[in-house]
Amino acid sequence: MQRNAVVVVADKTSLKRPFIFANAVHMALCFFMLTMTVAWHRDLIQTGKLVSNVSVVIMYIMEIGCLLLSVLGVFGACTGKRWCLILYAAGMAAASQTIIVRTALSYQDVYEKRVVREESKLLSMMPLTGTSKANRTLLYSIQQEFECCGLIEGYKDWGSSIPASCNCQYPGKCIRLRGSATLGAPKNQYVYQEPCLPIYVSELKLAFSLAMGIQFGSGVFWVVLLVMSIKLMGQIKRKQEFMALLQSNRYVPGAF
Repeated sequence: MQRNAVVVVADKTSLKRPFIFANAVHMALCFFMLTMTVAWHRDLIQTGKLVSNVSVVIMYIMEIGCLLLSVLGVFGACTGKRWCLILYAAGMAAASQTIIVRTALSYQDVYEKRVVREESKLLSMMPLTGTSKANRTLLYSIQQEFECCGLIEGYKDWGSSIPASCNCQYPGKCIRLRGSATLGAPKNQYVYQEPCLPIYVSELKLAFSLAMGIQFGSGVFWVVLLVMSIKLMGQIKRKQEFMALLQSNRYVPGAF
């Protein structure tokens, strides 16, 4: 066997490039999520909204930690340092297990609590004719975003003070107010027909399910990276053993 052929066989680590590419994608996603978290946190501070500091810290730790893990994994794959890959695999095992188990166990409980809490929050604003200015501002933004009016009975929830955010320009979603049915609004005014509560709750359920799906998918992706790192460690170990064999007295290429 020629020496160059032996070296080619010894250098065969087929998972190296796919592993580096997968971690490059992972680093890009982590950096994007970290950027979004920083922007969201800055917006919360500027608007004076209250949010749990623990939740923010956990998000930063998860995103920065996963970013650093990928850097460590890429470094280990490029240099053949198995201890780097061992630390990487341990971190990915802990992260993937935590997020998968947490998502699976808390999905139903958190889902129901959050939806019920948001629904109760909106219902507490009734009647809308006497709600606070802050609640009105929130409802105006909801009506504009989801193209709806009122909460339960549509425009009737606002009594004689139908806000401009209820004005409708889409025939398929509008209802035309005539005569006494306008409840004090201008005659022939077009407003959104659908109430906001069912639409808002439906969108909230969809957004929550999507967020939980992304979390679970992240956990599965981390498991894939974990398996790749373990297999890559095996390939690196076999390569190192083979190269050590070449340097030993038991086998000398080209001796025959």
